[in-house]
Amino acid sequence: MKPLKPLSLAAALAVLAAHPALAADVTINLGYAAAEGSSYSVLANKFEELAEEYSGGSIDVKVRCCGQLMGEDEAFKAMQLGTVDMHVITGNNISPHFPLMDAFVLPYIFEDKDHAYRVLEGEVGANFAQQLQEATGVHLLTFGFVGDRDFYNSRNPITKMEDMAGLKVRVPKNQVMIDTFTEFGAAPIPLPWADTPTALQTGTVEGADNGTSFIKSQKFYEIMPHFTALEHFTYFSPLFASDRIMGKLDDAQRDAVMRAAHDAGVFQKEEMTRQVGEIRAFLTGEGGMKTAEFDRSDFIAAGQRVQDKYAADKGAEFTALVTEIRAAAE
Repeated sequence: MKPLKPLSLAAALAVLAAHPALAADVTINLGYAAAEGSSYSVLANKFEELAEEYSGGSIDVKVRCCGQLMGEDEAFKAMQLGTVDMHVITGNNISPHFPLMDAFVLPYIFEDKDHAYRVLEGEVGANFAQQLQEATGVHLLTFGFVGDRDFYNSRNPITKMEDMAGLKVRVPKNQVMIDTFTEFGAAPIPLPWADTPTALQTGTVEGADNGTSFIKSQKFYEIMPHFTALEHFTYFSPLFASDRIMGKLDDAQRDAVMRAAHDAGVFQKEEMTRQVGEIRAFLTGEGGMKTAEFDRSDFIAAGQRVQDKYAADKGAEFTALVTEIRAAAE
């Protein structure tokens, strides 16, 4: 019997291509700062399931909830440095690292959810993701579900904008959000997410806004009696990846990750759209929060003033993005 010849490099690569399970296994640590049961977990858990399935088991995703890796304020920079693989981060917390994100944070920038999805899932969203990657090195894999930041407070019902006067409102460290609540007549107090529950419990702040699911998952209904579906800010919490982890993937694994991110985003969109109505009904029913009819017209007018200010002050690139977003409503 003749001795077996060693495989040439080309032959070895052909074997790997034909048997992707032989490719190097990759472990991805995926973090998010919110509680389990939030919209973040819906996206992260589905991505874990699909990435492992689509890669034939060569990718192992480890989901780390509840700030186990780090908070949102630090996570984006960590992905730039390559010390975090993937993280789900609310859009407004990206603005300090990539100011164009503020165009999506502007109050009442989207007329409705159809408008929002046309922007984010279309050419505008694709171009934005490419610009972000080129500027920061971080990959935006999916925008996912678009929700509203619902408002809650401990002081009084909100029936008109005057009811906001002087209300101490926790806001993220985002200038658009600070300026918006100032325009509403409130007294915004910037706080990191990790400090927010304690600040609400101690009365350091009297109110805040969050995505609907967060109000339930964080059990804020137990300490905040007043609920308002103000819908002043639209939010989305994209799944981001570091360039370092994307560079570890072979072509098949990269395709699996991109497909899993897309499909997980679609799943999150459908699931959270279904859940929002149920959660609002819970909050103002079994959850015990009180809500009241309110006039949104002054809030919308104030939001338009903030939009116009930022469109005028932020430069040509920002103004162009705002114009593209508005045009997509037509």
